[in-house]
Amino acid sequence: MARYRGPQVKLSRREGIALTDKCQKYLDRRPYPPGEHGRGRIRQSEYLLQLREKQKTRRFYGILEKQFRRYYEKANRQQGITGENLLRMLEMRLDNVVYRLGFAVTRRQARQFVTHGHFRVNGKKVNIPSYQVREGDVISLRQGSTAEGVMRSATENIASVAAWLQADHDGLTGKILRAPERDEIDTPVREQLIVELYSK
Repeated sequence: MARYRGPQVKLSRREGIALTDKCQKYLDRRPYPPGEHGRGRIRQSEYLLQLREKQKTRRFYGILEKQFRRYYEKANRQQGITGENLLRMLEMRLDNVVYRLGFAVTRRQARQFVTHGHFRVNGKKVNIPSYQVREGDVISLRQGSTAEGVMRSATENIASVAAWLQADHDGLTGKILRAPERDEIDTPVREQLIVELYSK
């Protein structure tokens, strides 16, 4: 399974946003792109803005290019607004839902929990981070999981859970109430730019 294993701070500086909470202090200290020419003048073009928006979204959810392209093509075939369909599918990934429920501090940690088989969906073991959850699905921690302590400490740091999810932090279970609306997705991206990029 391919995935990015490099430093998150580097990606955060490249995109100009903190991909994790820990990246924010480094971004405040060096708020310019990494590399030898990071402080140089960059000619802003329409294509550059679209590309950066696509890269930002990919890196925010931890997805590689080929998989992200498939998400776009699937979103384009669905009824409704393509950009909103794309974000909705990304939000309904199992690793993202585990993160949104507050069972993990970061999406990377949530992905690792899912890959190691710590969660069950409707009572069945699922170890695929990209698994698409549906309305009514119940996500629960596998009995006897060794990661229970880490998850309980993660739940203490979360203030609230998204309105489209229902979480029981005592029992470490969650339920998908419905698909999220666009205004409930707080990902700082302009999805229309991604649609314009892929439409060329």
